[in-house]
Amino acid sequence: MPEAPLENSGSGLAPAGDGWFGVNVRDAQWLTSEDGEKKPSGSECSFESQAFEFPQLGIRLHVLEPGEPNGLYHSESEQEDFLVLSGECTLLVEGEERLLRAWDFFHSPAGTEHIFVGAGDRPCVILMAGARAEPWQVLYPVSELAARYGASAAEETSDPRQAYVRFEPSRRERPSNWDRLPWA
Repeated sequence: MPEAPLENSGSGLAPAGDGWFGVNVRDAQWLTSEDGEKKPSGSECSFESQAFEFPQLGIRLHVLEPGEPNGLYHSESEQEDFLVLSGECTLLVEGEERLLRAWDFFHSPAGTEHIFVGAGDRPCVILMAGARAEPWQVLYPVSELAARYGASAAEETSDPRQAYVRFEPSRRERPSNWDRLPWA
């Protein structure tokens, strides 16, 4: 297997094709979505590019400030797994709240409704991994619990574009809290 070329996307390095590669999180491409209300929000390092996505496994780091959800409450047709690396977050899962701290692990079988919201007094860093298979399906239900955190779809949908229509798209840039993160 050849080494994948890494190209600078303007916010860090990302693969330009298939192959193996290694990259430090500080040097990798970052996406940030911070609108006026910061919901949903946060920053993520996906280790992928628009030109090349991993075919079997999605993996990324997500950084959340206190009160920031990482997206909208949803369930997916594939397994996902999450490991909190630093900080704290509130896991909203199947209508319940659970506080997670550094080194807490959450396994989400296919069909589990969930989302994370930053908690505590500093950024939370979560390693996120999810299986990829076709056809991928997602459902964004309306949730009173998630709505209290700004993380519920306005109406139930299986279309991500419809669910996120009121939010700004992510930008290719490093998080504004970069100097507060564990690797800074």
